[in-house]
Amino acid sequence: MSSLSVNDSGRRGRAGSFVLTLAVLGTGLAAGLIGRFDVAPWDVFRIALSPILPLDADWEPITEAVILQIRLPRVLAALLAGGALALSGACYQGIFRNPLVSPFILGVSSGAGFGAALAILLSASALVIQGSAFGFGLVAVVTSMLLARLYRRAPALILILSGVIVGSVFSALLALLKYTADPDDKLPVIEFWLMGSLSGVSFRDMLGLAVCVGPGAAALLLMRWRLNVLSMGEEQARALGVDVVRLRSIMLAIATLLAASAVSVCGVVGWVGLVAPHMARLLVGADHRHMMPVSFALGGCLLTVVDTLARSLGQAEIPLGIVTALVGAPLFAVLLRRGTREWT
Repeated sequence: MSSLSVNDSGRRGRAGSFVLTLAVLGTGLAAGLIGRFDVAPWDVFRIALSPILPLDADWEPITEAVILQIRLPRVLAALLAGGALALSGACYQGIFRNPLVSPFILGVSSGAGFGAALAILLSASALVIQGSAFGFGLVAVVTSMLLARLYRRAPALILILSGVIVGSVFSALLALLKYTADPDDKLPVIEFWLMGSLSGVSFRDMLGLAVCVGPGAAALLLMRWRLNVLSMGEEQARALGVDVVRLRSIMLAIATLLAASAVSVCGVVGWVGLVAPHMARLLVGADHRHMMPVSFALGGCLLTVVDTLARSLGQAEIPLGIVTALVGAPLFAVLLRRGTREWT
């Protein structure tokens, strides 16, 4: 009986992986097709594969430039950033045993926003802006974790409250930078960055994101079964021999690295890290062994869809933060109504 269950579980896992792979490829191909410059579906597929396969380049040079220099880096970055935010959100929700927790709860978004605004005020390059956002995002989370170590009671609650404190401080500093910024020059750039966008993403940005997201996502996915133990509660986890503080710190550090990497490239994009884990939980249940890979795939697809809408709905590109809120809030309301039973 047990071997049959294992075989059934294995077949469902392989079938689910196949469906998710098709969903990711289909979403990416659809995003590559949509845009103001019309490209045939077969050409999108061939041009995307041309850097790695010896294909006859019988398409127009401008078509190749649109696909390889604009749409493909953007689609790949959206898949990686969305997957990173979703995986980070699933990890945070599992550790804190709270379905309303997002990857930004420990202040990473406020810290990253301050870092980006500071670099913009100093007229830094795009690469420095990303690095500053990434660095200050990490500084915010590390400060939250160090502040929480000053207390010894209810560590999970203290950690969340420490994140609120640190996030508030960085929000105040960000407001100060915006107050002193030139309203005709720097302030619009800061506001646009804070609302999120993938319009300026290049292959170099995408590769930098992949360097951070790849190992981090792989590490979290390898440790995902341990989240099932942490989700049982600290006392039960300790009874099973788990070093709760050490395991939680490691997983939070990796989840924060993923969130900071995504924010540094696409700006502060909410809802993806909150909604995608709920969608995954509805599809495959609360078992983190199955839920986290599905969250990664769904988060990537969700941000790709949102980014495609953001650059296609109007004459000018709409910031990602606006579209994710308009799409994510109603979707989250529906998921909460249908998913409360699965979470509990």
